[in-house]
Amino acid sequence: MSSLDLHGRVAVVVGGTSGLGRAIAIGLAQAGADVAATGRRVELVDSVSTEIERLGRRTVRCASDVLSRSSLNDLKAAVAHQLGGVDILVNAAGRMSKALVKDISESEWLETQDTNVTGVLRACQTFYEPLRASGHGRIINITSLSSFVGLNGVAAYATSKAALLGLTRSLAVEWATSNINVNAIAPGVFRTDLNKELLDHTDRGREFLMRTPMRRFGQPKELVGAAVLLASDAASFITGQCLAVDGGFLASGVNAGTGS
Repeated sequence: MSSLDLHGRVAVVVGGTSGLGRAIAIGLAQAGADVAATGRRVELVDSVSTEIERLGRRTVRCASDVLSRSSLNDLKAAVAHQLGGVDILVNAAGRMSKALVKDISESEWLETQDTNVTGVLRACQTFYEPLRASGHGRIINITSLSSFVGLNGVAAYATSKAALLGLTRSLAVEWATSNINVNAIAPGVFRTDLNKELLDHTDRGREFLMRTPMRRFGQPKELVGAAVLLASDAASFITGQCLAVDGGFLASGVNAGTGS
């Protein structure tokens, strides 16, 4: 059996009902895992669960909210009852905040940190025991380019994602002896239905494209390989790391031509 084969593993993908989280949930199922993809909206949970079942995998239809520890406890109980243990936890739920620092309200700032940082902490604490019991627990947190570089107009979001990278490293150190590997993926710029207008028709979108050496935006399916790797036995000695899937964005400086 390949070390990338996830047959016999159970994954929980928080924020797995839309966008990049959904792509990861489907990708883990394609790699063999049974997958509980969860989010706040029941209809989206049902939709992605149906797709997982079509792949021949087991799933759990249970909505949850990272702002509610009780809902995460309910999710853990449902997964334990229907799927047994948990081997993989992906934290893909997130909240975007677009406001200049001088204008942002304290409530928006705190809500962003509560979702993007404390929400991940709640999920990790909730699933710590089943992940430890699995003997090969894997946590994958979804960070951002803004964990590493400043992006104009998204200070609350950038701060939360930088903090999430710090949390990832701290969890990796603390939980290594519990046989739980904790890593992160930093997606580059991926074109989705939600951001396609910004990427295709604004100066900001054109700048993102210019700063990406591959000269294109990512496709959600291109995030799956990194997730499968970090969820698998192939990553048995990888922890506390962040894998950028960004078309070279973070490696890049000047991307204009060399001239004459």
